[in-house]
Amino acid sequence: MSSRQWTVADIPDQTGRTVVVTGANSGLGIETARALAGRGAHVIMTSRSEAKGRKAADEIREDHPRANLEVRTLDLEDLDSVAAFADGLVADRNRLDLLVNNAGVMAVPRSLSPQGHERQFATNHLGHFALTGRLLGLLEAGRNPRVVTVSSLAHGHGRIHFEDLTGAKRYSAIGFYGQSKFANAVFGLELDRRLQAAGSPVRSLLAHPGFSATQLAANGMNAVTRRITAMIMPFVTQSQADGALPQLRAATDPKAQGGQYYGPAGKRERKGAPVVVDTVPAAKDRETAARLWTVSEELTGVKYELAAA
Repeated sequence: MSSRQWTVADIPDQTGRTVVVTGANSGLGIETARALAGRGAHVIMTSRSEAKGRKAADEIREDHPRANLEVRTLDLEDLDSVAAFADGLVADRNRLDLLVNNAGVMAVPRSLSPQGHERQFATNHLGHFALTGRLLGLLEAGRNPRVVTVSSLAHGHGRIHFEDLTGAKRYSAIGFYGQSKFANAVFGLELDRRLQAAGSPVRSLLAHPGFSATQLAANGMNAVTRRITAMIMPFVTQSQADGALPQLRAATDPKAQGGQYYGPAGKRERKGAPVVVDTVPAAKDRETAARLWTVSEELTGVKYELAAA
């Protein structure tokens, strides 16, 4: 691979491609939407708040006046919202070329989704599992179709609490965030194995942003911690635009392959240009993947027409 660093300038022309970016109203999501729209893609930006989504779209149009943007509401925590969004998209689209599973919540106090699932697991994993499954038909009709699921360095210390998925017995905000990001990694790898075994044209890839200066972490902190974090963040993080580069490369690099994981090239993958990195070995465990897949189908009610590889 060339030693030259990959940047947004390396994104191929995206004209004619239809893209869904979840959580596109802020952070990595808005940067991903901005970059793809800037290269000609029709970007469907999802947001829990329509007003925030439209504000983000207006912000992107300041940089790209001709940006082809569409804002739709989607609350990944709520499986009913996921179903409504997917049904709406299937009703008026005949194909989808790229799905970026970007949205997430981090280290929040314990609470349950409308369907009774722990909020971080519901939003970060179950919502995206259900969304991907419901949109798989559109993706299979797409051009060079891909699913990019955004994990985190936190997946490295995560595990699936199969006997206590809601944290009713014991809950740690950071621990259950790690669980959700570990689930993202396990899902992304297992999805690609199943897609390839089925002969599907869709490819599943993973990405993580390293340490990026987004509002995600701050949303789960108290006021004092937020102030301290704001002081040190500039010294240990990269910009959210740079943090979005791994998922953009996974989404657009013609040489990217299914099952690959992109992250920063720097020390401990905290900062730097986007390159192929690796998940922790536990994320590749087939038994864990099969069990998580079965549980996810049961909890979401979404059944994939894909057999285990």
